[in-house]
Amino acid sequence: MPGLDRDTAREWIERWDRQQEESLPDREDRFTALIDAIEEGTGRPDPLVLDIGCGPGSLGIRLLARLPRARVIGIDADPVSLTLGRAAYSDVPGLRFADLDLRVPGWAARLELGTRAPDAAVSTTALHWLPEPELRAIYAELASVLRPAGLLLDGDHFTLDAKEFPVLARLDRALREREDQRRFPGGHAENWHAWWDAAAADPALAAHVAERARRRVEAGHHVSESTLLATHVEALRAVGFAEVGTLWQRGDNRLLCGILPAAT
Repeated sequence: MPGLDRDTAREWIERWDRQQEESLPDREDRFTALIDAIEEGTGRPDPLVLDIGCGPGSLGIRLLARLPRARVIGIDADPVSLTLGRAAYSDVPGLRFADLDLRVPGWAARLELGTRAPDAAVSTTALHWLPEPELRAIYAELASVLRPAGLLLDGDHFTLDAKEFPVLARLDRALREREDQRRFPGGHAENWHAWWDAAAADPALAAHVAERARRRVEAGHHVSESTLLATHVEALRAVGFAEVGTLWQRGDNRLLCGILPAAT
């Protein structure tokens, strides 16, 4: 199988970022807000951060550019993303990737963190894929591993419950659709599916794409209840996060923050 050099891996990640930004025009703004919250909320120049569902490391690499003394552990079960991230960023101090399935209980213990409890956990456009029971289990595990007063920061499209807020939910969807039509009247240059088709056709990635299918990484995707804002807020409160709220928002694109109680 052909090898994947650093420059080629970074080209694939740049292509990934472009197609992500087409569906999420405020992606960089949300990254910036999240990193601001890490810098301010952890209160230290060298935070230990868990990047949940990290993909190829797009958030982690931006966080380390701002906070070079930080340590970021990117966690994912997707062999394509992990292969790209490791090939592209093997020379970046403070960043490592862990091949773990967050749906399997006990994943946090397999990180071998030692005595240092993570200061924060972050995620972007990832956790809405999970069925609600698995989402709740992940939040419970994070609550057990983060330090007192630790942060959970999750950036995603969080929808409103149409039964409770029918007009607001409809307007949320309509505003996003209208903006997309204004920005891309002729359609998108490359969408999520087209990127994966191209990756499968690249000899350097084809075997990893096949392994991704074997692992059933996408099993359980598109489960609607985990897109609801209320589902995440209630789940975080249920496992002990003392404060839960939105730090940044544009339409249904939100940065949700949960804060654990401080040590007594």
